[in-house]
Amino acid sequence: MNRYGKVIGLLLLLTVLFLAAGCDLFSKDKDKDKNPVPAAKNISVVVYYPKDTQYNSFLVREIHTLKKTTDMPKTAVEELIKGTPTTSGAHKVLPAATKVLGVKIDDQGLATVDFSPEVLNANVGSSGEALGIASIVNTLTEFPNIIKVSFTVNGKAENAMDWWGHVGLYEQPFSRNMSLVQEPLIWVTSPVDNQVISSPLKIAGSAMVFEATVSYRLKDAQGNILASGFTNAAVGAPERGDYATELQFKSPGAGQKGQLEVFEVSMKDGSDRNKVIVPVVFK
Repeated sequence: MNRYGKVIGLLLLLTVLFLAAGCDLFSKDKDKDKNPVPAAKNISVVVYYPKDTQYNSFLVREIHTLKKTTDMPKTAVEELIKGTPTTSGAHKVLPAATKVLGVKIDDQGLATVDFSPEVLNANVGSSGEALGIASIVNTLTEFPNIIKVSFTVNGKAENAMDWWGHVGLYEQPFSRNMSLVQEPLIWVTSPVDNQVISSPLKIAGSAMVFEATVSYRLKDAQGNILASGFTNAAVGAPERGDYATELQFKSPGAGQKGQLEVFEVSMKDGSDRNKVIVPVVFK
């Protein structure tokens, strides 16, 4: 083969190698597109904060959107320390320097929260201490696998028995206490926002209302009432009770939007009071 032929052969070989490398790079790019790095997911978490008024002190219930972690109970308690209450007048009670060292949950539903020693530095009265303890307990018992809650400091219960100097931890483990929650007066746990619904629709939640009567109505996007009714909470105000019922309705069409309204009827003028609106999508 002459020199000219060798040059042509070398060029052809280089061309083949270049194309092969390009195909490999293109293939890798396609693989990257097929397997993107998953974005951090957010999750709605229920938390409880104390609130003081000139008349009394109580807990408020809030829903915070947090990044999903592998230990959501710990993340929820950390939100009580680092988060910002959205209810007017609500406040954090756990000292800002407090660290959550861990949350262990046994097979009986007992969650043990281990705090750093800074948790003992809160400067509150007996009411503030009781509400502070209840805020943690109620927040954690929102998780279905947690029934009761105990506290330790640096891994030892005896390090924290006096807690903030008033109530103490002598009666732990603590159970959920919803009678301390006075805001909002009504909330809905089913359906959730933008849920795709069909008939019958399960309506559930908690209420602190006169004579335990909880009213509801389902509307389409044009405001037409598709169905309405009322049910009773387990107890009436001033206590708080759970409620649950089912609502039969005819769907206006798949993909159509609407809203569920849950409220208390005013005994004075028949108006809606403490209304909660849940956006829904019809199946």
